[in-house]
Amino acid sequence: MELRNKTIAITGSGRGLGAATALRLSGQGCSIALIDLDDEALDATKTACEQAGSPKVICYNVNVSSEPDVEKLFSDIGTDFGALHGLVNNAGITRDALTLKYKDGELVSKMTLEQWQLVIDVNLTGVFLCGREAAARMIELGCEGCIINISSISRVGNMGQVNYSATKAGVQAMAVVWAKEFARYNIRAASIAPGFIGTEMVMAMKPEAREKLTAHIPLQRMGDPDDIASTVQFILENDYVSGRCFDIDGGLRL
Repeated sequence: MELRNKTIAITGSGRGLGAATALRLSGQGCSIALIDLDDEALDATKTACEQAGSPKVICYNVNVSSEPDVEKLFSDIGTDFGALHGLVNNAGITRDALTLKYKDGELVSKMTLEQWQLVIDVNLTGVFLCGREAAARMIELGCEGCIINISSISRVGNMGQVNYSATKAGVQAMAVVWAKEFARYNIRAASIAPGFIGTEMVMAMKPEAREKLTAHIPLQRMGDPDDIASTVQFILENDYVSGRCFDIDGGLRL
């Protein structure tokens, strides 16, 4: 896919990986639909994208776990841009906890249904809804396209993240299914599994905590958000990439 003048929608684009991806694609001449729940962060990303060269940037404050809101979102994107060529399903949350914690034979805590359901709603249902509606717009508008789900190396199972790990395994599998189902419409799908990336949230941690996180990474450093953004660009541009998951983790999951 030639990126110039293409329209790409990015969820969770107020900051972090979503904002970095929006900025990189803006530099390639893409029009960008920014999707997040933080208006202030959206405005900051919008300004950065315009400065980077995007011909058109529109912000949408949308809860991706709400079916009516997502249906309206992609209808609006179709109307506002007249096209849709790509979706980066990046929005996600964590609610970490051990499934069960016992001490001296007594139950101390357990992951609540609320902690489970919140993560499922945003990370899994939200990806499904956005992918479904994005594909529908691409088909109706006659656009060849690509859907990229942001998974995680936690998809193989990470202690204290049974909810998050389940969703990240799910969105990888979802991309494989979509690659098979949507190929007839000239729509590709793939996923990216980041390792530890130096987003604003991670860099706000105490230095000793960051050092502990990076100690087992073969490259001995965290990734940069643009490392993920450049992988998004590669997938979008390479028309023979579909159905695969790209681990971008500095060799952590060997």
